[in-house]
Amino acid sequence: MKIALPDLISNSYFPAAAAVELSFFKAEGLNVDLELIFPVDKAYAALRDGAVDFVAGSAHSALAAFSDWKGVKLLCAQGQGMYWFLVMHKRFAAKRGDLSVVKGRSIGAAPWVDMGLKRLLIAGGIDLEQDKVTIAPVPGTQGAGVNFGVTAAKALEEGKIDGFWANGMGTEVAVQRGIGDVVIDVRRGDGPKECFNYTMASIATTDALIARAPEQAAAAIRAITKTHAALKQDVTRAAEVGRKLFPPAEAELIAELIRRDLPYYSPVISEDFVAGMNGFGRDLGILKGPVRYGDVVATQFTDLWAS
Repeated sequence: MKIALPDLISNSYFPAAAAVELSFFKAEGLNVDLELIFPVDKAYAALRDGAVDFVAGSAHSALAAFSDWKGVKLLCAQGQGMYWFLVMHKRFAAKRGDLSVVKGRSIGAAPWVDMGLKRLLIAGGIDLEQDKVTIAPVPGTQGAGVNFGVTAAKALEEGKIDGFWANGMGTEVAVQRGIGDVVIDVRRGDGPKECFNYTMASIATTDALIARAPEQAAAAIRAITKTHAALKQDVTRAAEVGRKLFPPAEAELIAELIRRDLPYYSPVISEDFVAGMNGFGRDLGILKGPVRYGDVVATQFTDLWAS
């Protein structure tokens, strides 16, 4: 079996990567390989087309390939809340939470990831057109095999963009190199409150797989919950995974990034979250109308979240 991730050198989808590398999928009877497919809409297209069995990506992005949630279900969360950071170049001397710094600037963001930033800025009083905010793909991320956050930090350092909206790894690299300042970290209270529920890192699969092999869907959930528990018990295991998957510099950073993320490690996908995400989707025009919780989440497995 295959699980697609849109970014690998990252903390965003680390529970899925760790579930493979620490053999939690294997312990549940699943032989699962990681497959990097960027950007996230292509990962979900691969799921729709049967090229992969699961996607470990941003929950709202399932709508890129499954109109109005038809044919796909979220199995569990990898972590709670919208997990990207707005980072601006050091030369702007940006203050934490001050969105006005984006006016007249170019911000790098991946396709479908950029939606979270656009809606956050609008909710924060920024008029993208009048305030001349450019949000576009980061130069150098068009090829296959790209790891977005690290590439975004490099583009910021080279002056190709004024800021980026990306994962915690790219953020940490930019901050440690002294080239970027964190302006928005939604998980930790920055920005409008409703932005927390715009999306989350989730595990998704198709209705077809659930119908054909419900035990495999259940096994995937158990693997993620056991990975959460293992990392909470001993966060140094994140470094073990990092040394297998990441370049040396990023491998040294991952345990600390995961330590910071542990409070958000819960497999639960709440009704409040789904309502917030679907409202976000309707605002953006990627979702046509109201959708029930059970049309988004594989509710037959929710008892496994507590196991």
